[in-house]
Amino acid sequence: MSARTVENNAPHRAGFACFVGRPNAGKSTLTNALVGQKVAITSNRPQTTRHTVRGIVHRPDAQLILVDTPGLHKPRTLLGERLNDVVRTTWAEVDVIGFCIPADQKLGPGDKFIAKELAGIKKTPKIAIVTKTDLVDSKALAEQLLAVQRLGDELGFEWAQIVPVSAVGDQQVQLVADLLVPLLPEGPALYPEGDLTDEPEQVMVAELIREAALEGVRDELPHSIAVVVEEMLPREDRPADRPLLDIHANVYIERPSQKGIIIGPKGKRLKEVGMKSRKHIEALLGTPVFLDLHVKVAKDWQRDPKQLRKLGF
Repeated sequence: MSARTVENNAPHRAGFACFVGRPNAGKSTLTNALVGQKVAITSNRPQTTRHTVRGIVHRPDAQLILVDTPGLHKPRTLLGERLNDVVRTTWAEVDVIGFCIPADQKLGPGDKFIAKELAGIKKTPKIAIVTKTDLVDSKALAEQLLAVQRLGDELGFEWAQIVPVSAVGDQQVQLVADLLVPLLPEGPALYPEGDLTDEPEQVMVAELIREAALEGVRDELPHSIAVVVEEMLPREDRPADRPLLDIHANVYIERPSQKGIIIGPKGKRLKEVGMKSRKHIEALLGTPVFLDLHVKVAKDWQRDPKQLRKLGF
C-alpha cells in the first residue's frame, strides 16, 4: 500500500509547516514543487522572499499548509531586521519546522546560527531537509547528511527526520510531504479544496514583477527593488469572450542612479521585465493582461520606517 493511500480508519490531519534556512537554500523552489504550482518567487539572488508565503498541499489524508519564510540572516537594514522578526514569529506558530540546508555548500556559521535558534524551540518537531542534491555526487551527499546529524547532536536535539531532496530534479519531493504529514495535528481541512495559496492576488502579481526585475541586474540592486501594484481593473467595454485586465504597478528603487539599470537602454530592460512577468501573471490569473510599469525612486526605503510601511513591510 502506498504511503499516500488513505486507510479508512486513518485520521485526517491538517496543519502548518514552515521551511527555514539561510538565504538561497532552496525553500521557495521546494514550496512550489510540493504545491505543484508557482506560489513563491525564486531567484538565484539571496533574500528573494520578503514575507511569508503560504502554499497549500491537498492530499486525501491531509492538508499541509507550507509557510515559506525569508532567509534568516545578519541584518544590515531595518528591512532585514523586520524580515528576521517575520521568521521568528512564524516558527512560534507552526506545527513542524523544515530546516533547508543545501547539499552543495558546507555547513557554515549561518546554518549553525539557525540550528542554535531551533534548538531553543523545544516542543516543535524539526525535520532537516538537505536540498539541491542534484548538484552533488553520492559521496558529498553522504558527508552532508552526516554533518547535519552531528549538528543536531552538538546542540542537544534530535531531528525528527533527515531527508535529501532535489526540487528541481523532482527527487523525493513527495517523500518530504509524507514525512511532514504525520507530524501535523489531527483535524479537518483548513482551506477549501482547490486553493493553492492564501496570498492576495495583488501581492502575488507584485512578486512576479519583482522576480522578473531581479533577473540579470547587478549585484548591488536586488535588495533595492520593491514592487507595488497600484490598480488591477477589468478593461471596460470588452466582449465577454475577450476580457482584458489592466494592471498598473510601480517598481521602486532607492537611488536615481539605479533607474537606468532597471529601465535599460531605450527602455529595453523594463520592456523585458514586463513581457516576462506578464506571461506568469496571465498563467496565474487565467486572463489576458495589459501591464503598465513605472520606475520610481523611494530614497533609502530599506532603512526608512515610513517608506517601509508604504511599501507593505
